[in-house]
Amino acid sequence: MSPQPGRPARYAVVGTGARAEMFVRALVRDHADTAELVAFADVNQARMDAHNRWLAELGHPRVPTYHAGDFTAMLAKERVDVVLVTSVDVTHDEYVVAALDAGCDVVTEKPMTTDTRRCQRILDAVRRTGRRVTVAFNYRYNPLHEQLRRLLADGAVGEIGSVHFEWLLDVRHGADYFRRWHRDKASSGGLMVHKASHHFDLVNWWLSATPVQVYAAGRLFFYGENGLRHGYARDYDRAHASPDAADDPFALHLAEHPRLRELYLDAESADGYHRDRNVFAPGVSIEDDMAVLATYSTGATMTYHLTAYAPWEGYRVMVNGSRGRLELEVSESEYVSPAAAGALKGAALHGDQAAAEGGSATLTLRPFWSPPRRIEVDGYTRHGHGGADARMTQVIFGGVPDPLHRAASARDGALALLTGLAANRSFDTGAPVRVADLLTLD
Repeated sequence: MSPQPGRPARYAVVGTGARAEMFVRALVRDHADTAELVAFADVNQARMDAHNRWLAELGHPRVPTYHAGDFTAMLAKERVDVVLVTSVDVTHDEYVVAALDAGCDVVTEKPMTTDTRRCQRILDAVRRTGRRVTVAFNYRYNPLHEQLRRLLADGAVGEIGSVHFEWLLDVRHGADYFRRWHRDKASSGGLMVHKASHHFDLVNWWLSATPVQVYAAGRLFFYGENGLRHGYARDYDRAHASPDAADDPFALHLAEHPRLRELYLDAESADGYHRDRNVFAPGVSIEDDMAVLATYSTGATMTYHLTAYAPWEGYRVMVNGSRGRLELEVSESEYVSPAAAGALKGAALHGDQAAAEGGSATLTLRPFWSPPRRIEVDGYTRHGHGGADARMTQVIFGGVPDPLHRAASARDGALALLTGLAANRSFDTGAPVRVADLLTLD
């Protein structure tokens, strides 16, 4: 369905965990003139009820709730124009395809999906229906990343030869992927898909290129049953009501976080999901230390490393070219304080708040034959993913003009996904993987 001229587009949200909160607030608080929230869908009624209570706090009326099994009926009954998908990653394609077939457009959290079969289903549905899928790659909207894109497009370093990209998740943020459903590779695709798809999309966007071949190595080094070897193991399965978790810096205590308590602890009876697993318990099937070497359609190469157990959080990007080098370094937290170790980055707001332990950002251009030049960037903030969340929702929900063409399509989502999937296959085979052997894009 398409919104009628002169009225706000009607949005429904499927998947009402913590990842939905930023989008819901943006819809009802910041973009009510162009977007209208009309329904929630989820497998868990308690989580939808929690979001409705929070809507009331914002002065917004409660919206109808539907079990996820009634998703298609909801689309028709509530006359939905756009579906916002924030469910568990492996379920994205189910809702995306059903929404497209019902005549709706879709905005989906990254990653677009978790494997090539599901990716092909989405691409086929886009082609079949002519509807639009937008992937919420909010990092494209970070002012630092926008400026880096402009500099590269303007030829600041000349022809690009290579990129080095290192991403560090600290032992507060990184640990959280090993407490929840992300620890199961079948649900999340692992961090190469769930987390690194953000980063692979940025490189595709910065270089205006597509990945050709990926060679990678990855392992579970720190979390899972490695905790015994490293001296961190505690004998509990989940933190709630466990004496062994009381002073564990890696434990998440849901009862101490009102939003998380409502979304997860108070909702457990509906689906049995535990949000506070022991990060060193058995059953982890994802990697926490990953190295990637990728080649691109332009001939450029990328070396990438993701570490999920670092003492500080941030990233470094270095672009080498025929006329110089561009360097971006961002520190999101300089260390993890013991008092905050068991908390979450941004509480329950999925990156809305900055970490408490300092941070900085520098962008430096190093041309040949000249002193390095610090590039000042307007609009960068340590809140909301560098200010990216608000800028993204202005474009996606508010219809703000976007000269940088940052809104990522289904094809963009597939290209970011394919780098991670090729890396996962290379982990298993020990051999380079040609992206075209996984999926061929038109």
